[in-house]
Amino acid sequence: MHVLVVHDYGPLGKVLLERLRETSLHVSPLLVSNPASANLSALESWIPEDTDLIVNALWLADPEAAELDPEGTHRAAFSLPVAIAEYARDRGVALFQLSSCYVFDGRKQSGYIASNPGQPVNELGNWQWECEQALRTLLPRHIILRTGWSLSRFIRKVQASTASTDALALPGRCVGQPVSVRDLARVMTAVIQQLDCGAEVWGTFQYAGAEEISLYELGLAIAGLPGIPESLHVVDNTPAWGALEPPNTTLICTKIRNTFGIKQFPWRSGLVDELAILRSEAKQVEARTPTA
Repeated sequence: MHVLVVHDYGPLGKVLLERLRETSLHVSPLLVSNPASANLSALESWIPEDTDLIVNALWLADPEAAELDPEGTHRAAFSLPVAIAEYARDRGVALFQLSSCYVFDGRKQSGYIASNPGQPVNELGNWQWECEQALRTLLPRHIILRTGWSLSRFIRKVQASTASTDALALPGRCVGQPVSVRDLARVMTAVIQQLDCGAEVWGTFQYAGAEEISLYELGLAIAGLPGIPESLHVVDNTPAWGALEPPNTTLICTKIRNTFGIKQFPWRSGLVDELAILRSEAKQVEARTPTA
């Protein structure tokens, strides 16, 4: 099976490509450095004719960034994947698309299952839910994988706060499950390998790391990592961006286990590795940045 991985400069594309290249799959990368400005009419020239599966590894999991660039979010979270889905439909190609827990409003008292309808409360969730609905209409042979919080996003928040003397406010009212880059790549690879073996199991699935936690408690866990200054002070409070966070984004992940045999890994076991990946990414970004 020929798998085309659409990715950006973020760490998920790099880690996923490394994992897939360790398999027997024929893997091709497609770098989209700026999804918000991608030329959608050029898709035909980007995608090899013998592609069997397109994996959109552009992982959008930051509602703050989405609010700052609503038009760019619309293009990256909706227009680009829908254009890919239309291309795939016309050529008999399957599509693997990422979504997130932000399609939900968080008012449910228990965890969300894959069949629960979206009720987004922010820009990111809105376009991801619109994308999910469009894919279900356009392309029967699709995998939609909703993910929990990006562990990297909150490690970056903690890292950024170390440059300030102010305490880092994280809302204890918001509960969910993080997922690391390496664990998400593991899950995606396992699904892709089973599709390669002929599994005709399409639809919407969910994955997040094992163990529910509040954002405040997550901040405390990150603050205890090696290399994070002990002087960092985390407080249970709701910052301005906290209004974008649903109170409950807990995902029930039994469907992906029952269908593909994929078990949840504890997100805590990936904390140190995630921090190392981010530090490596920062060095690469610095190397790509031209000096004055």
